[in-house]
Amino acid sequence: MQRLTFLLAALLLIVRSAPAEDHPPNVILCVADDLGYGDLRCCGATDMQTPNIDRLMSEGMQFTEFYANCPVCSPTRASLMTGRYPGMVGVPGVIRTHANNNWGHLTADSVLLPQLLKQKDYHSFCVGKWHLGLEPSNTPQKRGFDGFMGFLGDMMDDYYTHLRHGNNYMRCGPVTFDPEGHATDLFTKWAVTAVESRKGKKEPFFLYLAYNAPHTPIQPPEDWLAKVKARDPGMTDRRAKLVALIEHMDDGFGQVLTAVDESGLRDNTIVIFTSDNGGQLDVGANNGPLRDGKQSVYEGGIKVPCCVRWPGHVEAGGKTQFRAMSMDIYATIAAASGVAPPEVIEGRSFLPTILGKEQDELREHWFFHRREGGTRYGGKTIEAVRWGDWKLLQNDPFGPQELYNLKDDPLEANNLIEKRKDIFQKLAALQREELQRYGSVPWQSNKAATAEE
Repeated sequence: MQRLTFLLAALLLIVRSAPAEDHPPNVILCVADDLGYGDLRCCGATDMQTPNIDRLMSEGMQFTEFYANCPVCSPTRASLMTGRYPGMVGVPGVIRTHANNNWGHLTADSVLLPQLLKQKDYHSFCVGKWHLGLEPSNTPQKRGFDGFMGFLGDMMDDYYTHLRHGNNYMRCGPVTFDPEGHATDLFTKWAVTAVESRKGKKEPFFLYLAYNAPHTPIQPPEDWLAKVKARDPGMTDRRAKLVALIEHMDDGFGQVLTAVDESGLRDNTIVIFTSDNGGQLDVGANNGPLRDGKQSVYEGGIKVPCCVRWPGHVEAGGKTQFRAMSMDIYATIAAASGVAPPEVIEGRSFLPTILGKEQDELREHWFFHRREGGTRYGGKTIEAVRWGDWKLLQNDPFGPQELYNLKDDPLEANNLIEKRKDIFQKLAALQREELQRYGSVPWQSNKAATAEE
């Protein structure tokens, strides 16, 4: 325990000697895992109590048209960290333990957000789920973070043992360790410690807090489940477990926000909250009125909650229908921090929107893509492209393409592919162009991805 305490202290107290000449904002980016579009009180859930995320939404700007770059974990996280479409940085699918079921390898030349922010002397922490590489060259501290406390892998088979396929992917920096406790509580504690360590420091900080919750297994602490069941005895066991897991995460996030306030950091800290993809329907997730959920390129798989709070800059209580996606967070943080992002990125800043200014749409078309294995996809891809109100998708590599007008048909119920051949041809051409670009970037490592190389 003494060794672990020393390691944690050493990681959290690394400070560069030269303070920034100006005072760019601190940034906290919190990403939930598989949080459904409708699974927050502020997003319409009537059986859920999420006072802390709700408060963040009320104190900042809520995006009602925000999209994850992909309907599964690793690709969206790659976009968050690089500002690029995931396939352009070698992560078109989920990064996993075993080489024969691994569908991504983050490219070495990608400039991750903590590396970019070093231009302004940011001190960067990564806490929680990484899921962007298991090999030493792709761990958080090798990709720009000053400190890392968390889980390298894709999912935990148990929130208390933290194992995946029998492997321990918990790390304190480069050191494997075995902490006790529910993963959500551990990530909360480490994030609070990271925030508190910045009290009185001149250098700005960037905290990337990635909870495993509410990803499967749906395993809330027993006292949180009991609280939900007592409040609503008629709720199904399946739904109650997911509600409890989300409410438990909300409580942890609230502790992080309290640490920001009590450390005197609130006024100069941007807090962004979002999810990596839609909720998983077969475990009781609620994606509101949207069609389908996680793993799908229908709206329920890619449309996610998002809000931004920045006191004194972002008007409290605002809602916007301005459309943005995960990779745009990278460019927005860069703009707010006064850092020029790499020219190659596809992400675009929505800073003017959160500052209350008019802004043109970020891109002419929007592309969503997922490569995956298993019996369902067989190494094939699914994808969608959006142009204006029109969306062309193929949600099964062996199924037909579908065309919807989302303005008239937000539930994606009326396939117009036979009636609007002109629109189909336009979007199909855009789809081909994007797939060709994706195909130019390797997504496999030269050796199997293992945690102990």
